Amino acid sequence: MAVIALAGCSGAPGVTTSALALLLSWPLTPGRRMILAECDPDGGAVLHGLLQGTLGDRYGLRNLSVAVRKGEFSDAFWRQLIDVSGDDGTSRESLRNRLLLPGLTDASQSASLTQVWKVLARMFRGIEAESGHDVIIDLGRRGAYGPSGVLAEQADAVFVVVRNTLRCLQAAEGRVRSLEERVGDVSVLMIDEGPYPAGEVQRVLQVPVIATLPYVPKDARVLSDGAEQPRHFTRSALMKAARTGSTLLLQLAAMRRSRLDPRGARTAGREVPHAR
Repeated sequence: MAVIALAGCSGAPGVTTSALALLLSWPLTPGRRMILAECDPDGGAVLHGLLQGTLGDRYGLRNLSVAVRKGEFSDAFWRQLIDVSGDDGTSRESLRNRLLLPGLTDASQSASLTQVWKVLARMFRGIEAESGHDVIIDLGRRGAYGPSGVLAEQADAVFVVVRNTLRCLQAAEGRVRSLEERVGDVSVLMIDEGPYPAGEVQRVLQVPVIATLPYVPKDARVLSDGAEQPRHFTRSALMKAARTGSTLLLQLAAMRRSRLDPRGARTAGREVPHAR
């Protein structure tokens, strides 16, 4: 059980693609669900990427600001989720166990979400504790700063998605230091595109590399752009690594939560969610 935030840096390291790979490969026991919330204040990519614009803007984060003002946030939240659990060929009985909250369609919409970020942060904690859901928060390149940074502060663990190239490592150093100041411990989810091994990335960034995903553009485009899914995609190197990585991310989140909150105390005053 975990609330995990993924943050990026300049150079398009692949935060959303990594988040989608984790969502579709997350280990779920019977009765548990997984939610991916695309909370990048610069705008989301899933509606016009993986979903290829087929749903327009009928679903997503942008529709929650009015609900907050009306005190109807919980019900509105569940109506905005898209079920993607059928994409892996599972049976109908298991559907609605992998859910997606699409992000903004335009960065200008983030100005109206100051209160939404705070309510979302409380709700994600409540979902995890009360309803048997794990949550991944895609913060994009800028989302761990400013008003949306409360989502990172309330997460069990924060991971910076970093490609092991010189350009990305140089950009990630400042990002990691800033996040450490805001949330404390930070770890790395590495995209293995460049020449530097995980040990070197750890040395440069001075934070642990917890999991690694392979750099496989053809498979990544299935998730980032809605490209045609090749046969046995769920058994591809990317998805196999995502399954292994999700277990490692869960373990770290559980260790951090038990260290910081050994009695399982939760933030008071959260909104109680209604699972659907």
